[in-house]
Amino acid sequence: MRQSHQLPLVGLLLYSLIPSQLCKICEVHKENYSCLNPLIRTMINSKHTRGIQDANVLLSFRLVGIQKQDVEQQLIQHIKDKVARKGSDLTSGQLALITLALGECQNPDKKFIDDYHLVSQLEKKFQEEIENMGAHNGKPLTNYYQLSLDVLALCLFNGSYSIPKVAELFDPENKNYYFGGQFSVDTGAMAVLALTCLEKNVTNGQIKIDSKDLECIDNHIKSLVKKILSEKKENGLIGNIFSTGEAMQALFVSSNYYNESEWDCQQTLDTVLKEISHGTFSIPTAAAQIFPALIGKTYLDVNKDSPCSNNFNISTCESVTPTDSPSNISVHYSVKINETYSTNVTVLNGSFFLDVMTEAQKINETIFSFTMVETSWGPYITSVQGLSANSSKRTYWQLLSEGKPLSQGAGSYLVHDGENLEVRWSKY
Repeated sequence: MRQSHQLPLVGLLLYSLIPSQLCKICEVHKENYSCLNPLIRTMINSKHTRGIQDANVLLSFRLVGIQKQDVEQQLIQHIKDKVARKGSDLTSGQLALITLALGECQNPDKKFIDDYHLVSQLEKKFQEEIENMGAHNGKPLTNYYQLSLDVLALCLFNGSYSIPKVAELFDPENKNYYFGGQFSVDTGAMAVLALTCLEKNVTNGQIKIDSKDLECIDNHIKSLVKKILSEKKENGLIGNIFSTGEAMQALFVSSNYYNESEWDCQQTLDTVLKEISHGTFSIPTAAAQIFPALIGKTYLDVNKDSPCSNNFNISTCESVTPTDSPSNISVHYSVKINETYSTNVTVLNGSFFLDVMTEAQKINETIFSFTMVETSWGPYITSVQGLSANSSKRTYWQLLSEGKPLSQGAGSYLVHDGENLEVRWSKY
């Protein structure tokens, strides 16, 4: 049953005691948008963007108002194909992200959301998460980051969910906020966004909520914000560089829960901009997740009824589309297990590590065969020569250049002429 669009008097009285959802926002000024070009290039030009990465990029484009029709249509088609092909196999968080991306602003994709009953599917998957927690000592099917995405999408798209259950599950002391004893900043940040959406709908009179649950949710936000701020580093990053974007979003919408002296927003922004210039956000998902906060946007700005904007002028981004270069480059590629197998590979200039692996496989399917899976952070190599990575045995396939481990994935590392590349069977 959907929530009643009526607010009881006790809830209204309680909410009047809660500070309004003021926003403290620092953002890149329009005259400095050129410093964001590397992010746009990453999102537009990555040929290995697929599925969930597409949803991240599309959501970012629509939130900040980037309109590049050919790229947007390609992203939309990839997403729709994934839903049509793997609909029931999508995780709850993947489905939530797809709903947010397709549903942001007024566009023809609303029909696809309705035709494939995405909101109803999400309601069902969220309920399955809750049931799994009840049956398996509080462990969800996925994780609390995805559960937070679920609640946020259901909140924004008028889905059905139990507010008392959300208030119970999202207790900041819940073990699911922690990984290896460490508080997960991006998980906490997404929970703040989801819970703030609930409070926002209360004050707008869109949902009915008991005063006890409202007070509980408010306390959860306050506690989560405190935990997020406790992970702030000396240089302004919050958690790590990749969690900082969503942490910024959470702090934007919760500035009434902390003092101005507790967070120097401009310092965080300056450090992120410095990291952009160093090429840190070379993966489409990473670029897409940091981008909205830099323009002062949050996922709470997703609005299916608002016109699609064109606030971010793509023409200000010089050289976003790379110049076509038909030239070839040659690299040395090796697979190392107990012994080393090597070959020289020729690929087009502008190719990625994954392209080298693909070409090597064509040269010798036995020695250089590999498999991969698509993840939200790009292609992940699962096996080489039939030897599979195994988390229980703590084994994986490590990517190296000139003998040094790479911080980028196979689908995002751009290779160079004469480079020595290696895939090594490793333990962690």
